[in-house]
Amino acid sequence: MSDLLKNIDARTRLAGTNKLEILLFTLGTDQRTGRRETFGINVFKVREVMRTPQITAAPEMPSSVEGMVSLRGVLVPVVDLAKYVGIGADTPRDIMIVTEYNGHTQGFLVEAVDTILRLDWSQMRVPPEMLTANMGGLVTAVTELQGNKLVMMLDVEKVLSETTRYDDAFLFKDIEAIEDGSQHTVFFADDSSVARKQITQTLDILGVRHVGSVNGRAAWEELKKVAAHADATGRKVKDMVSLVLTDVEMPEMDGYILTKHIKSDPRFEGVPVIMHSSLSGMSNQQLGKSVGVDEYVPKFEPQRLSQTLRRLLKRDLAGNE
Repeated sequence: MSDLLKNIDARTRLAGTNKLEILLFTLGTDQRTGRRETFGINVFKVREVMRTPQITAAPEMPSSVEGMVSLRGVLVPVVDLAKYVGIGADTPRDIMIVTEYNGHTQGFLVEAVDTILRLDWSQMRVPPEMLTANMGGLVTAVTELQGNKLVMMLDVEKVLSETTRYDDAFLFKDIEAIEDGSQHTVFFADDSSVARKQITQTLDILGVRHVGSVNGRAAWEELKKVAAHADATGRKVKDMVSLVLTDVEMPEMDGYILTKHIKSDPRFEGVPVIMHSSLSGMSNQQLGKSVGVDEYVPKFEPQRLSQTLRRLLKRDLAGNE
């Protein structure tokens, strides 16, 4: 299984081309439907794939958290994804996918891993409302392979949030409203419902108006409408869009391509772009800068996000005086 990910470093070159590679895996046959569904996770978030090691039970953990394992001296929580998703599969989860994102390492138990699939983000679609409802918002994107095989991308950020409880209200307790915050409008794009909720909460506390989108394509469509309105009324876009906050991984159009569109369009001159991602590696930050990103803020750090927003929005207001 180590061969499956041996070229992981080379894959960082895919970023910025609107392409991604996903590791396909199964969780077992769902006893409710009789089907074995295929799921996917971005390879960027996968550190290794291994046989499930001995798991030590831990008290007061969510039901889907099987316990902890020691990986090279570090204790890592282990989540049984079948239990979390609600698949009543009776097959053993002999494989563990070790993921690392947003500064956290965790293991996901799965039935089996299949292959690594290279796709264009434009092939990933926003999931239908029925699927979103049935999966509790756990699926962020879907794509169809040959033979009508559906692959569902799991919102691993939601899994992390709900199994570690790191998005509690105390994370927001020291954030204060920005003076004249209502004069600002922030556009943001993120395919994770958990991330959108946290961004919205941060902006609401700051007292800043905001417009949210579920992916880069939807955000770009909204931004183009603003630019057209600015042209028609003789105004500057930067007077209507104070800042753009974008995730990296999104179906249909990722954050790198969204940033390229914004930075290559002279109408958006002076509009800063913050990349807000759980892909916290230096390579991703450098790629963000290469397409014109002004700042990089890791996800699920409301205090840090609010500080960055406060600084850039204050600068924006001073520049418009």
